[in-house]
Amino acid sequence: MADNALATRLEGTGAYALDLDGVARHFGALVALSGISMRIAAGERRAVLGSNGAGKTTLFNAITGDFMPTAGRIRFFGEDITDLPAHERIRRGLRRTYQISQLFGSLSILNAIYLACRGVSRRRFSLLRPRADDVNMAQAELILRATHLDDDRDRLVATLSHGQQRQLEIALALAGAPRFILFDEPAAGLSPTERRDLVGILRGLPRHVGYIIIEHDLDVALRVSDYVSMMHNGRLFKEGTPEEIERDPQVQEIYLGGGHG
Repeated sequence: MADNALATRLEGTGAYALDLDGVARHFGALVALSGISMRIAAGERRAVLGSNGAGKTTLFNAITGDFMPTAGRIRFFGEDITDLPAHERIRRGLRRTYQISQLFGSLSILNAIYLACRGVSRRRFSLLRPRADDVNMAQAELILRATHLDDDRDRLVATLSHGQQRQLEIALALAGAPRFILFDEPAAGLSPTERRDLVGILRGLPRHVGYIIIEHDLDVALRVSDYVSMMHNGRLFKEGTPEEIERDPQVQEIYLGGGHG
């Protein structure tokens, strides 16, 4: 698929969205990540799969700066961000969703998205109300439509279903023209209908916005990714296209219970 050909063209140029070189994370004697090296091209959609405890969320935490890696380097569009705090990575266009929703229940959907857009803008400390031509409000309106929340714009966040809250998290991650997004199990707890809607939202994102998705629902992960990295015990176990991963006997035995239909 896209990864191999694009990676070949970019080799040596530094034009990767994410370039991880030997990233490790230890918690005392526990090795949560061990020597993770991974290159993800700009605009690429990568799935990172593995069983519980494989190190997927720890990898996200290292990339976003929620904690620093014990060893290795992380580059974001060619810039070494290994030692940067999380808020500086956000300013450079890196976004993330979390497994557990972290939303302001007293806001309307529109206002929640607007504040997210404003929070990463130069006017984020202004106390003035938005004008009719406010660029952040215009972006919030676009994000509402892209995440299929337009019909519920005035509803309070606290009244949303679990599936709608997950949609809103994606909307908040899109605030401020992100360059790359990390999606942490966005399909968790969704109904079959909501999962189909999620696939439509992810496939409909602007192609220049790349992402990594961690997901236990393989049907979702394989349908929205260009390339797949499998993790096991804190290490990269296998990589390939969605078709290659789905057909791989080892993957089927370890992760899919001997088959996947």
